[in-house]
Amino acid sequence: MRRGTGSTVHIERDDRLARFGLGTVQPAPVRLVIFDLDGTLIDSSADLANSVNAARANLGLAPMEHSLVYSYVGNGAPVLIRKALGPEYPDDVVAGALEYFMQYYRAHMLDNTVLYPGVRDALDRFRGEGIAMAVLTNKPVRVSQAIVDGLGLHEHFRNVYGGNSFEQKKPHPVGIETLIAQNGASRERTLMVGDSSVDVQTARNAKVTACGVTWGFQPETFAEHPPDFLVDTAEELAARVIGDG
Repeated sequence: MRRGTGSTVHIERDDRLARFGLGTVQPAPVRLVIFDLDGTLIDSSADLANSVNAARANLGLAPMEHSLVYSYVGNGAPVLIRKALGPEYPDDVVAGALEYFMQYYRAHMLDNTVLYPGVRDALDRFRGEGIAMAVLTNKPVRVSQAIVDGLGLHEHFRNVYGGNSFEQKKPHPVGIETLIAQNGASRERTLMVGDSSVDVQTARNAKVTACGVTWGFQPETFAEHPPDFLVDTAEELAARVIGDG
């Protein structure tokens, strides 16, 4: 069963734990929730794919299937463009394509991008409970902040950090460690939420709890790097963190 656009996948609850080898891990009371952006909070699939194909068209290349583009998302724009062009292109061509991609994407990043269903309500619930929230993505920080602002979420997040905010991108733990220190949190009460194994590995490296969402771009990557628990909806995430209320 598929939800939304692109490679969004819903994994049936009956086979989910067996498929990913998960137990019944319950998170400690959470005071800081750190979110990935693309595929977790926002469905940016169409705008990303269109921007990648614009960069390819600028080089005279045919468009890629959107589902293939989505499979390249998660490690930052340079990796995305390198994979979208392939190993045969020299670094200077890739650099030019990356610049074109970023220019195009900045102009079109909110053409089709929306919050996933239930995300705004879940964020409102966290905010109402006094739970600190932050964004940690491998997307460039200025673009990430612009999307957060454009979708009316600037008051929800105390911090927005991108792939160029630190010397290392996810899965390096520096982003989580910085957010823990800035928000006066502890590792035991910090939760990393994301849609791919990159987010799980980041949580593991920082020694915090990892939550995987099944609606994003790459939930199939959880097979290799299982999170502590999975949620199928934003409502379920809020219920797990806050309680059923």
